[in-house]
Amino acid sequence: MSRLLAPKLAALGWDEQLRGEFEAISQPGTEPGRVVGEHRGGYRVATAGAEMIAETSGKLRYEALGRADYPVVGDWVAVQGPAIQAVLARRSLFQRQDPGGGEQLLAANVDIAFLVTSLNRDFNLRRLERYLAMTWSSGAQPVVLLSKADLAEDLDGPVAEVERVAAGVPIIAVSATHAVGLDLVRAHLVPGRTAVFLGSSGVGKSTLINALAGRPLQAVREIRANDARGRHTTTGRQLITLPNGWLVIDTPGLRGIGLTDADVDAGLDRAFADIDTLATDCRFSDCGHEGEPGCAVQAAIHEGRLGPDRLASHRKLQREAARSTLAMDRGARAANRARWRAIQKAVNVHQDRKDGADR
Repeated sequence: MSRLLAPKLAALGWDEQLRGEFEAISQPGTEPGRVVGEHRGGYRVATAGAEMIAETSGKLRYEALGRADYPVVGDWVAVQGPAIQAVLARRSLFQRQDPGGGEQLLAANVDIAFLVTSLNRDFNLRRLERYLAMTWSSGAQPVVLLSKADLAEDLDGPVAEVERVAAGVPIIAVSATHAVGLDLVRAHLVPGRTAVFLGSSGVGKSTLINALAGRPLQAVREIRANDARGRHTTTGRQLITLPNGWLVIDTPGLRGIGLTDADVDAGLDRAFADIDTLATDCRFSDCGHEGEPGCAVQAAIHEGRLGPDRLASHRKLQREAARSTLAMDRGARAANRARWRAIQKAVNVHQDRKDGADR
C-alpha cells in the first residue's frame, strides 16, 4: 500500500504499525479500511477514498472458527470491492457472553472505555464490577462516568462507593444538560484514539456524545418516569468522528454483561485487585476465604475494610467465567473438528476424482 494513503486514513486512527500489519497480509487489489458500522446483512467500511457497505468474503467465512474471527465495529480490515477479505490483528476487543450462548463482539481497537452509570436507579456497583472486568480483559483503559449528576442529592456517597470497587480508575461525575464534568471527559479524548461508551439503556451515553460534539449527532429519548429505566435509542454500534479528531463508538444499552473465558485472568484479577492483595497475606496459599485459619480476606471483612458483598461478587464472577471457559473450550473443539472433517472430505473427493482419472 502506498504511503500516500496514510494521511487520509489517519483521521480514523491509522498509523505506521497498522500499515506494516496490512502489508504483511494484503493481497493484490485489496485496500485498508475501518469498520465504522455494523448492520444486519453487512458492515459499513470507511477507506481512504470512500465509505461502502461490505460483506465478509467466502474465504473469511470458511476459515472462521467462531464469531471472534468475524469483523466488528472498530476493526481494521482488508477489503477488495465490497468484500472484506481479512481482519487485521486487534489491539483490544470487547466481548460478552451472549445470553443465547456463544460470544457477542461489541467493539475492537478501543483505547479508552467510558463506563457510564447514572446516579438514579441504574446505579449498581455489582454491574460496574462486571464492566471493569470486561474492560481490563479487553486491553482498554476504563474511565467511570457517573451521569446525571444534577439529579443526585448526595454526590460524595456514590463517588466513594465507586472508588472502593474501582481503585485507581478515573471517576468523573457528569451532567450533559448542565455541562458539568465535560472538560474532564474531553481530557481523556485524543485525536486518532478510539473511545467507547458502555452502559445500560437510558444512562445518557448518546446525550453525552452530543454534548461533547456540541451538536446533536445521536437521537435521544427520555427515560420512563415511573421506574427510571431507559429506552433503547442507539440501535446499532457505530464509530463516530467528533470535533478535534476524536473517535467514539456508541453502543446500544446492555442489559446483561456475561463474562467470557477471556475475562478469567487479566480482567477479574485487575477488577478485584484489592482481594488478591489481601489474599497474599493468608496463611495458606490455597485459601478459599471461607473460614480457614489465618485468612486475611475474612479478617478484612470482620474489620470493615472489605465488604462481604464484594467477596461474594468476586466468587460469583469467577464461577461464571469458569463456566464460560468450559463452554467455549467445548465449542472451539467442536468447530475445529467440523472444520477438519470438511477439509478431509474435500481431500477424499479430490483423491477419488484423481483415482478415477488414472484408471
